[in-house]
Amino acid sequence: MKFGISLVPDGSPETKDPKEYYDDVLRLCELSDAAGLEWVKMTEHYLHPYGGYCPDPLAFLAAVAVRTERIRLMTGGVIPVFHHPVILASRAAMIDVLSGGRLDLGFARGYLPYEHDTFAVPMAESHERYEAAVGAITRLLTEDRASEDTPFFAYSDAVALPRPVQDPIPLWSAAVRTEKSFLRLAELGHGLLATPMFKPLDLFRQHSELYRGAYAAAGHARPAQIAAGLPVFVARTDKEAREVGDRLFQHYLDAWVDAANSWNDVESGSFAGYTDMGKRLGSMTATQWREFGSAFFGSPERVIDQIRAFQENSGGVDGIIAQVDFGAVSGEVMERSVRLLIDEVVPAVSDL
Repeated sequence: MKFGISLVPDGSPETKDPKEYYDDVLRLCELSDAAGLEWVKMTEHYLHPYGGYCPDPLAFLAAVAVRTERIRLMTGGVIPVFHHPVILASRAAMIDVLSGGRLDLGFARGYLPYEHDTFAVPMAESHERYEAAVGAITRLLTEDRASEDTPFFAYSDAVALPRPVQDPIPLWSAAVRTEKSFLRLAELGHGLLATPMFKPLDLFRQHSELYRGAYAAAGHARPAQIAAGLPVFVARTDKEAREVGDRLFQHYLDAWVDAANSWNDVESGSFAGYTDMGKRLGSMTATQWREFGSAFFGSPERVIDQIRAFQENSGGVDGIIAQVDFGAVSGEVMERSVRLLIDEVVPAVSDL
């Protein structure tokens, strides 16, 4: 099993200075690189403490590239419907070159109504725009010249420069709810960025098995890959992990709920089941996430047991990308948790 760190900030000027946040997580990326972790992943969001400090994952990963030597740089993901594909493909290729071929390009549809409203992207068009953009970006990165004629963008014989180092850049996509999404990722040959949440891990297992089966049937050259992003907080004792970790993660959940409340009384056929998302998320506490197995909090021994149980109950993933920056946490507390993860947890579960 591979491990990495995932960054989804929940800070604001009132809770954490942005320069302090970037300084803290860049030091954490250096630590993770030196320790041999596989990935650092950052996700794109705007306008709100939930993710607002990561509006440009590729810019952040460029900073990581110059401070590290081997860790892979993952977007988890960029939101193609908010960008022209030539711009996004060209910038992705540039990061791949600057890093010596270390980019993993992950996509996400984006799901927050206020982001779509701000960028004047109708949510009803989200799926069609996403499919068009991902296809266009893929062709720009893999073909010498690419042409498109869609309702959303059009160009002829475009040459995206620079050309990437990797041929091809590994592509990933996020999927959460619908079987159709998992099947589509398998068809495209993308790695799966998963966020197992709530208590029915058996549903995540079903989706994972569906993805792996469809991926194998498609006959892709690269093997299927599932990377699960989960909150992780490791402390010397279970008591400290529960008291400190639960408080920090509850801060993150509160920010997420406030953002997701933009779904209250909003309906969209392109996002089945998202209506009143904030109300549903608000019914879950940090303690419940931990008890349901969707967050790993505890002493090193307890987290080792939690990871082993997760692998058994979920059907197994190829990588765990630990969300570590929740709660507008101080750099010192975050680094102490990650060091315990690196030094005591990862060696004990590397055989999974």
